[in-house]
Amino acid sequence: MRKSLQLQAEMTQEFGTCVFDVTLDCEDGAPVGGEAEHAALVTELALATTAARPDARIAVRVHPVDHPSFEADMAHIAGHAGQVLTHIMVPKVETVADVEHAQAALLAAGAPDLPLHVLIESPAAVHRAFDIAAHPRVQSISFGLMDFVSAHGGAIPADGMGIEGQFTHPLVLRAKVEIASACHAHGKVPSHCVVTEFKNPGAIRMAAQKAARELGFTRMWSIHPEQIRPILEAMAPGEAQIAQASEIILAAQAAQWAPISHAGQLHDRASYRFFWQLIERAHQTGCRLPSEIQLFFAAAGNMARSVP
Repeated sequence: MRKSLQLQAEMTQEFGTCVFDVTLDCEDGAPVGGEAEHAALVTELALATTAARPDARIAVRVHPVDHPSFEADMAHIAGHAGQVLTHIMVPKVETVADVEHAQAALLAAGAPDLPLHVLIESPAAVHRAFDIAAHPRVQSISFGLMDFVSAHGGAIPADGMGIEGQFTHPLVLRAKVEIASACHAHGKVPSHCVVTEFKNPGAIRMAAQKAARELGFTRMWSIHPEQIRPILEAMAPGEAQIAQASEIILAAQAAQWAPISHAGQLHDRASYRFFWQLIERAHQTGCRLPSEIQLFFAAAGNMARSVP
């Protein structure tokens, strides 16, 4: 955890903005019987890191809502560090009722504004993805690949968890598309699952590109430092896309957001939103932006509020 936070600090300095979150793990990170001590540890790390680095983006994955340690996790972590965390990640969410349970725990802990990110990891949960994504407390949905495959009792072969099978097996592919579609339907962020082949840079690059360009995911999990840069590169717009979007947004602003002609094409408020979202994604992934565009992010008010 400390190495991840140090890497985040180094890359923030390199890119000029925090380009990835660090999620401190209680679900798989806490030893059996040591759940309370581990919750105290991640809380201490989050508080100490954000005190030194207020721009740090830190989240915590707690235990599932039906785990004996869930309530204690939420009470301690959200109660003591809710004001510095970017979100709480809740694994193995099955229904909207699970989200409501987690929200009630946040309210009880005194963290009424802390967003929830949820992991969908079963066939039944995928079926309910649109309802889960519609909940106002949910900010992002992640796909739990390994648990999803395991939930099929051997009907999906083991290679469904691998770099090839997770993009070709129909049941796995369907689950990913459902989650991405549910998120976009409700303005939430779809987050792609991990790639376990962490010593294969080509594999993570291919997976990240497929997740972003073919399936509509806008975030992706990493499990090793070497995976972060290929993911950022895949999720980031290209230089030509950034240049086009910047020209269109600046021209639109000069026209008071009336329709414009650019390179022989008509653009209006619908396309302005698209190109502003592209610029936001470029900023979030540490891409170089024209100085006129950088001013929007330096301003006290976010430019997104001004884009019709």
